Amino acid sequence: MKSVFITYDQAHHENVIEALNDSNVRGYTLFAGVGGRGTKTGDPHLGSHAWPSMNSAIIAIVEDTQVSPLLARLKKLDDDNPMLGLRAFVWAIEQSI
Repeated sequence: MKSVFITYDQAHHENVIEALNDSNVRGYTLFAGVGGRGTKTGDPHLGSHAWPSMNSAIIAIVEDTQVSPLLARLKKLDDDNPMLGLRAFVWAIEQSI
């Protein structure tokens, strides 16, 4: 199993949920109102007067076979909207209960 951690501009929310649904990812945890700044480009998203935008983040634990199709959907979403910002990270899950 793998953990997929997705951070994205809140404007991407509906499309990220659609990507999860289309990739048969049923379970996830949503972190709304996440602040941050990308490492490469883009403006900070801090929810402040100067930087009013915000991000969201989702973590999902998925079967190994679900990772590639999900990442492909997310990459297309990011490629189609490069100024919004979207990143996804994958970690191996050692154990679960």
